[in-house]
Amino acid sequence: MAARTFALSTAQRHAFRREAELIDSIDVAAYAEHGRDWRDPIIGLGPPNAPLCIFGRDPGRTEVEHGVAFVGRGGQLVRAGLHRRRFGANAEAPSFDESVAAGAEVFWLNTVPYKPVGNKAWSMAVKRRFQPLMADLLMNAWRGRLVIVLGREAFFWFGMGQAPEVAKALDAFWQRDDRYSTTLSIGYRHGEASRELVLAPLPHPSPANAVWFARFPALLAARLQATDL
Repeated sequence: MAARTFALSTAQRHAFRREAELIDSIDVAAYAEHGRDWRDPIIGLGPPNAPLCIFGRDPGRTEVEHGVAFVGRGGQLVRAGLHRRRFGANAEAPSFDESVAAGAEVFWLNTVPYKPVGNKAWSMAVKRRFQPLMADLLMNAWRGRLVIVLGREAFFWFGMGQAPEVAKALDAFWQRDDRYSTTLSIGYRHGEASRELVLAPLPHPSPANAVWFARFPALLAARLQATDL
């Protein structure tokens, strides 16, 4: 039986749309090219009891085209890793539909659920605007602990709105040479909700990240070995 997947409520969707109308760097042209409303968030979500959350930066052009999160070239690397985790290291590369299915048991989130112009990282001001909405999903729509975090921008999002000691722990951890093979536990708070989260960072899986792109599949495979998927 397929796991129940969390869906945004009407109120949550309206809240995202309201915030989207207050920023001016959404790639409206990319949404129009594919007949999509640029105010609608592209997030991912998943089963509330998923053992793993994958937390990334923001959607790209392929995500806008399909209206599905984490299906661009970087997202496909992640999904291919999930596919191999299920079917074996020697499994053939999944088709698009198979890659989407491979992520069905994972909870997917990002810092800002809109494509920026030029795929540049969103400013801190924009990330702060959406942080309460994304933190609400992290803490109240998902019940797990382990978060694979893709890239520096996504990793330091976990210090936003948190106690100073959390920000200090993130800074110190990021300086470690073994940051992509060990984990950091933090006490994360949002409103009345609090929970220990275990952050397992990886490099951002972008082809432009030449230093780490070729190594990403092996690093991801090692991370997935620690999950119950």
